[in-house]
Amino acid sequence: MKALVIYDSVFGNTEKIARAVGEGIVAQVVKVDALQDGALAGVALLLVGSPTRAFRPTEGIQKFLRGLPKNALEGISVGGFDTRADVATVNNRVLTSMVKVFGYAAEPIASSLVKKGGHQVVAPAGFFIEESEGPLRAGELERAKEWGKQAAGKVS
Repeated sequence: MKALVIYDSVFGNTEKIARAVGEGIVAQVVKVDALQDGALAGVALLLVGSPTRAFRPTEGIQKFLRGLPKNALEGISVGGFDTRADVATVNNRVLTSMVKVFGYAAEPIASSLVKKGGHQVVAPAGFFIEESEGPLRAGELERAKEWGKQAAGKVS
């Protein structure tokens, strides 16, 4: 099975998560701005991730998703992930309220992948960082590997 993990990263945390996901399933891992034409050819599993920036994916991931033709992901199993701060530990009522309204990046990524014809095989996942620039919370790399394995295990 050919698997591809596409990501964007600002402080390196999402790249670490993407690489852990890729290790878990032996996938090619590519930063969105290094993606080459034809990269989706023969892909059975596509996982896309971004840091949550202003409650949504980075512009690079948004541009990639918008640029996919309508049924470009037909027959491809997909999933979306993000890195995010844990509002429970931030303890800021305004931020907590805004997250409840606007959410995180993983959900719109997954939704866009499905709208482009993909079949969602795993629930969108968020991986926690400790501060606004990281580091990753302990155990998140292991959790990312398991999430990737879960996705790969559901590819038909």
